[in-house]
Amino acid sequence: MLGTKKNFWNFGGLFFFYFFIWATVLTFLPIWLEDQAGLTAKESGFVFSAMSLVALLYQPFFGVISDKLVFKKNLFASVVIVAMFMGPFFNFLFIPLLDFNIYIGALLGSLYLSYVFFGGVGVVESYIERCSRSNGFEYGRSRLFGSIAGATATFVGGVLFVKDPGSIFWLASASAVVLGILLYTAKVNVNTMGGSQGGSEALTKETILSIFKLKNFWMLGLFIVGAACIYDVFDQQFPNYYNQFFDSPSEGTNVFSKLVSLQIGLEAIIMVFMPALINKIGAKNGLLLFGLLTVVRIFGSAIAVGPISLSLVRLIAAVEMPLLLISIFKYITGVFDVRLSATVYLLAFNFAKQLSVMVFSSVAGGLYSMIGFKETYYILSAIVLVITIISVFTLENDKPNKLAFKNNSLKKAI
Repeated sequence: MLGTKKNFWNFGGLFFFYFFIWATVLTFLPIWLEDQAGLTAKESGFVFSAMSLVALLYQPFFGVISDKLVFKKNLFASVVIVAMFMGPFFNFLFIPLLDFNIYIGALLGSLYLSYVFFGGVGVVESYIERCSRSNGFEYGRSRLFGSIAGATATFVGGVLFVKDPGSIFWLASASAVVLGILLYTAKVNVNTMGGSQGGSEALTKETILSIFKLKNFWMLGLFIVGAACIYDVFDQQFPNYYNQFFDSPSEGTNVFSKLVSLQIGLEAIIMVFMPALINKIGAKNGLLLFGLLTVVRIFGSAIAVGPISLSLVRLIAAVEMPLLLISIFKYITGVFDVRLSATVYLLAFNFAKQLSVMVFSSVAGGLYSMIGFKETYYILSAIVLVITIISVFTLENDKPNKLAFKNNSLKKAI
């Protein structure tokens, strides 16, 4: 019990410092691209699309490698080492690259940023999820440290960004050093997994490729494209939309950072109770509820009449993220072969999401410039609504009687 508690705090620390880096950088990236790098909304959308494109190249390999490494830390460690250079990259390299050529700058910047974030996040989450099953604690309980980190980072980052935009990236580098120390000291009870995890030698090329024969794999991908992808695209340039409700961008940025801190603080509290809720209603229903709330938040942002109503709508995200994060892992381990959890997660979730984000980011950026944020939000909310309704009928039910399906689905597909 003492070892389990110690492991819980160690892996919680991994989540905290990884997502502290994530929130510190990505929360203020759209504002930094506009104010510091001088990009338009359309050009910023291109940068995010490039990041998604590069992430697509990483994720298939990251998923297979993660499942083969099982509990080895090599891939996770590489993400940490790259993150340590966040400060030098933003302060000395990224703007000169963008000034030289927007396309070359976006591509080279995306090679770096996607390794740490849009590619690396799947490595981090799938590794800790696997370790949580081995060490005997709920993944969602350790994941709440990521929410606490987000609240802390956005509050601290908002203050630092207003004073010196470049300082937040040095903070991210320092956090990566602490993350590396925690990863080095993390211990895994590998013997507790038994046959449920299986060995890496059991993963053949045929076994891995057989997931593409499963209808549910494609239906899960469709939901991710139509719901989780739009969630990300909507959030990318939302800070710029939020700033329009204030007299100056700096005032809007300051208020937004505090709002996000409140949102993620609530998210952390909700994350504690979310595993129990998902265990009761089922992972499929959790995903569908996420889709419905995403529709409400995007549409509600479009009809908001002032900063107060817009801020209230934004707080819905405090429920959305715990729903998605807990539901997706419980869904994958509930209806797919658990040995391939990282591969399914990085392909059906991250790969599908980044592929669609790559397309929608540029499209949304263009629409923001052409017809405005509100009108674009109407379109995005309609897309999520349609896909969520379709998913009611196409996603598999993760019921107890699906256990045989989880254990035998890949064998049937081969």
